[in-house]
Amino acid sequence: MLDVWDFFQHLFNPRWIFLYFGNTALFIILAIVFAETGFFIGFFLPGDSLLFTAGIFGNDLCKNFYNVPFFVIILIVASVAILGNIQGYWLGYKSGKLLYKKKDTFFFRKKYLILARIFYNKYKTTALIMSRFIPVFRSFAPIVAGAIRINFKKFMIYNVIGALAWTFSIMLSGHYLDKSFPQLKNHLEWIILSIVLITSFPIIFKMNKKKIII
Repeated sequence: MLDVWDFFQHLFNPRWIFLYFGNTALFIILAIVFAETGFFIGFFLPGDSLLFTAGIFGNDLCKNFYNVPFFVIILIVASVAILGNIQGYWLGYKSGKLLYKKKDTFFFRKKYLILARIFYNKYKTTALIMSRFIPVFRSFAPIVAGAIRINFKKFMIYNVIGALAWTFSIMLSGHYLDKSFPQLKNHLEWIILSIVLITSFPIIFKMNKKKIII
């Protein structure tokens, strides 16, 4: 029987999610995507590597979910990502000012909120698209958008574009790379590590540039 501690220990191993949960793996993916984009506590979740792995295991996901086309699976994930950002927007809209006064906890780091605001101020609403591909910013960008109360209609346009671009590009990359190189599954850990390093670089660079104390 899998307890809560074991689950969190394995949560950062996307391959384990697919192998262990089988028929319900898609629901775990949806829960993680929503949490990562809808709540600031989701900033540590493995969004990019999870979606890439979902693409590699795309055929299994389709078989375990009524044999729907992989295109439909991606649309479902994108829809949940859109809903997650809406949740993040309203979280920021209702309590954004209070978050800046909130003390750091294991699930919340104010420096990430500040970084997201710097990022948002620089790129404006297009930050909602760009942030989809950058961990931490992905969680905090919609909260910042809500906190500064940008027009919700404008927010939704960039929210939808960003969600579709993020899910389709990463999941299709994994899907078609697996078709071309089936042996990818044997080196998945190295691929995931590479994705983590590549996507984390902008955060490290921004922190050093702004001299934000970690």
